[in-house]
Amino acid sequence: MKAALLVPRVTADRAADLHRAEQMTVDAATSGAELVLLPEAVLTGLINNDDPAHDLPLGQSVPGPATERLGAVAHLHSLWIGFGLIERAGDCLYDSAVLIAPDCSVALRYRRNQPQWHGIDADAAIYRQGTSIEVTRTPIGNVGFLICGDLFDDALVARFRAFGPDLLLFPFARCFPDGSADQARWDAEEMPEYARQVASVGAPTLMTNYVGDPDIEECPSFGGAFAVSARGEVVASLPLGVEGILLVDLNRLV
Repeated sequence: MKAALLVPRVTADRAADLHRAEQMTVDAATSGAELVLLPEAVLTGLINNDDPAHDLPLGQSVPGPATERLGAVAHLHSLWIGFGLIERAGDCLYDSAVLIAPDCSVALRYRRNQPQWHGIDADAAIYRQGTSIEVTRTPIGNVGFLICGDLFDDALVARFRAFGPDLLLFPFARCFPDGSADQARWDAEEMPEYARQVASVGAPTLMTNYVGDPDIEECPSFGGAFAVSARGEVVASLPLGVEGILLVDLNRLV
């Protein structure tokens, strides 16, 4: 099976961002992908600021308009599509990811367990975390999500590993404090740490990060996509700072 890791540029135009995600997904399917992964909070960017008046409108329901539109693409092209979003459930927000099956259904919804997607003083009645870890059965085996900082929580990793996963989908949103897309720093300091954590999961991992817009993010995400083997070896990647599609033969990650 071929997978595609998508790295879109996320802007302040949310309708355009969803359209871009749809079009890139179609392009990936045309290139032979059967599984597509988009980044964390790809519909808006991770631009929450702990002010509910600003943040609640960023949230989308699951199921909802975005899952329906991407579900239509999944159905048309016989795809599995994973993507991250700020999820709204009533007056609560979660940093979530969903996996849509080729029949348009939401095969898996995961809510980030680790709380650092918001500030420590954010209203705990609104800014919430998930508590469960799950996988779902797909044609390539047991597949599940961790999101961003979840990967560095050893207890969460151990719970995920206990499912015997065949593939980890890892949407994330990362930046450097200076707002740069510093490839040398990533290669020397950051990627080795991520690779070690993937090795502790013990499952092949697909990682993708969006390219942020400095006009809407104080610290814009720097992009990049990475396919990492269960041993923690980076098998394929896209450089930081650029939009694009990384096609991966999942057999290479075993």
